[in-house]
Amino acid sequence: MTIRSRCIRFILACAALVLAMSATSATTLLRMSVARMSETAQLIVRARCLANSVGWDAGEIWTFTSFEVREVWSGSSPARITVRLLGGRVGNLTSSVSGVPRFRPGEEVVLFLEPTRRGDFSVVGWEQGTFRIRRDPRTSEESVTQDTASFATFDPAARRFETIGVRQMPIDLFHARVDAALGARTGGKL
Repeated sequence: MTIRSRCIRFILACAALVLAMSATSATTLLRMSVARMSETAQLIVRARCLANSVGWDAGEIWTFTSFEVREVWSGSSPARITVRLLGGRVGNLTSSVSGVPRFRPGEEVVLFLEPTRRGDFSVVGWEQGTFRIRRDPRTSEESVTQDTASFATFDPAARRFETIGVRQMPIDLFHARVDAALGARTGGKL
């Protein structure tokens, strides 16, 4: 193969890549409060991550994470659920999607979930609907921190970047906050 034919193939490959990129659509996530996520989620659970698997579905790479449900805060849930999120690694191919949470086996989380058409679940607002549970080794008290707690977003009204999110909130206080939001949604009838 000559240098000229290699250059032509390279240029054609770059052009095809540019065309493919222009045909894709972008996803923009709006900042959601705990109250808004509580209204949106059809299921809110405290769960422990069991395992991850990655596979192809509809031409995309997906990560499927199985969870053992420890507590149901809202909705109805089986003892085990699967959460499907875009991205992962299959063979030599890696698909990375900004804003998509990843989970480690053994960790505990509070998740705001919505069902998918495939019978599994997706996290409302991706990282926004993911709250990691930490246990203080000295006191055994538990707290939650939102995955997006340190993510700065621009507030056009205040004309500045702000970090808004739940950081190291005692889990009982966080649960009460979710219950209050759910109570407001149902007019006080849970």
